[in-house]
Amino acid sequence: MQMLLGSFWRSVAYCLHPRVIALSLLPLVLMVASAFALGYLFWDRAVDAVLAWLQTWSLVEFALGWLDSVGLGALRAVVAPLLVLVIATPLLVVFALLLVAFLMTPAMVDLVAQRRFPDLQRRRGGGFLGSVGWSLWSTVLALLMLAASVPFWLIPPLVLVLPALIWGWLTYRVFTYDALAEHASVDERRTLMARHRVPLLVMGVIAGLISAAPSVLWASGAMYIALAPLLVPLAIWIYALVFAFASLWYAHYLLQALDELRRETASATPPPTPAVSADGVIEVGARPLPSPPST
Repeated sequence: MQMLLGSFWRSVAYCLHPRVIALSLLPLVLMVASAFALGYLFWDRAVDAVLAWLQTWSLVEFALGWLDSVGLGALRAVVAPLLVLVIATPLLVVFALLLVAFLMTPAMVDLVAQRRFPDLQRRRGGGFLGSVGWSLWSTVLALLMLAASVPFWLIPPLVLVLPALIWGWLTYRVFTYDALAEHASVDERRTLMARHRVPLLVMGVIAGLISAAPSVLWASGAMYIALAPLLVPLAIWIYALVFAFASLWYAHYLLQALDELRRETASATPPPTPAVSADGVIEVGARPLPSPPST
């Protein structure tokens, strides 16, 4: 618990580091540009497709007719755009996480290592291609879990809890690999993931719950649609900042855990047995000479 809280506060402080702030600008610019480009190209078609899909459901059509009867027919024009934003939000979260992992995490891990663990040996148990493969496979699994959980979103508390748990699992998988890719060997990474699985999952879930903060914007309904050009960049900035913080948190925690693992391994390794050569020179690390036969 002490290491978990210590790495948390260190990560909060590192978020104010000029290098971290500068690194966060590139993912932010890329995400905002991509969001507005996709919105410009596909927004109208996506809204029309969702509206046509809603009209095929008699229950939805009945609800919309009831809104018309009570004088709230203007909300009919809000339902489809709001659903498009709700559907696009998980993709936005995944995009933010992967951009931070690929563009920011290696530099931030290097920053933490230089400032706190300059003598930690780099055993390079992972690489860029391994990180890409690991992250994409984890993302596919997370999206499948997210799709399977959609029916449970009708239960009000679960609409915030389930996505946060899935994002937490994905955050744990992606940032654990990237935080250890440069410094840990494959065996060390597996050992640390097994030994610290619960704290690492807790860290991911906390980051997932924080990343769910932009979801409260959905409750603003028509106001969210009207202010989308302002609120979408704000939501993107929150996602980027949360995942940058999570990346730093994993870097601080796992590099410290790796350093402790190596110290533990070194202390458990018996010292080499000195041996005396034929000319009387002590050879450290050599095998002990056999004892002479008894006479």
